[in-house]
Amino acid sequence: MVEKLKKNKLKDFRKQNLISKSELARNAEISLVTLDRIEKGFDCRLSTKRKILEALGLDLDEKDIVFPEKESE
Repeated sequence: MVEKLKKNKLKDFRKQNLISKSELARNAEISLVTLDRIEKGFDCRLSTKRKILEALGLDLDEKDIVFPEKESE
């Protein structure tokens, strides 16, 4: 079974805010490999999304900025 990649805005948001992958991974307490996979569109646990949002200084109600529910065409 092939995993469907989900479009997210994590990489764009991270770059716009001048945050390196290493810095975000360290602040979110996740591995660099995990962060790279998420930026490429692989799914992750809700708890991982929460860690990333907190490391970016966002609240949970702002999750659509980085992890939109609907895919944009």
